[in-house]
Amino acid sequence: MHLLFPSDPFNKSVVDESYAEEFAALVALGFTYSLFSFEDFEAGEFKARPALPAGEEVIYRGWMMTPEVYTRLCEAVANKDGVLKTTSAQYRRCHYLPEWYELCADVTPETVITQRDTDFVAAVAGKHWPAYFVKDYVKSLTTQRGSVAATPEDIAEVVSLIEQYRGAVEGGVCIRKFENLIPETEERYFVLNGKACGRDGTVPALVEEIAQRIESPFFSVDIVSSDAGHLRLIELGDGQVSDRKKWTAEQFASMLREH
Repeated sequence: MHLLFPSDPFNKSVVDESYAEEFAALVALGFTYSLFSFEDFEAGEFKARPALPAGEEVIYRGWMMTPEVYTRLCEAVANKDGVLKTTSAQYRRCHYLPEWYELCADVTPETVITQRDTDFVAAVAGKHWPAYFVKDYVKSLTTQRGSVAATPEDIAEVVSLIEQYRGAVEGGVCIRKFENLIPETEERYFVLNGKACGRDGTVPALVEEIAQRIESPFFSVDIVSSDAGHLRLIELGDGQVSDRKKWTAEQFASMLREH
């Protein structure tokens, strides 16, 4: 397994400082790596330093990108004789909520999936949910206002704020039933090659089950407890672009080495 990291924007010979700790932990365990300028890639040029080993599987660890841009990265890596472990279809499956929702609908809040120009009040007519959690296909609103709409009429405000603060609504709009969840219980797990992994070595049965439902070699699973004591799935993500959250760099590196 060969790793591909973005380089520092001002020094292409060193890793971007956001990934420096993780990079050091992985290199200490003997992982080989290449760096590339994300800025050059966005401008249409891809050059890996050192060159990618021909035919070897590559795992990208870097900035989140749209499925369309990830497809371009797959093509760029292939043109340099490398092979990204996660295909563009697998990336999209975990990156966009509508792609995995039907596979996990019984363990995650009920969701109405719409487009940006939808009549949101009409879209949730008859639901009578206690409140409405609003996000695009990837992220929610992380400002102090938060992503919860108290009424159907408030949904449009949250969507407008997502657009304002993130620059655009990615994919479309997901309106999720508000559930009483306990934020401090949220935990991120990773699934690598079908093996579910927890930072402390333990994995709930729910995560093990989700690992068998999703066809992707590397993804993250975010689980939280409800106030009724039930575990709920709140998010999936492609493992290559998922933050470590509470995982230390050493825990994450050991997980990649072992599985």
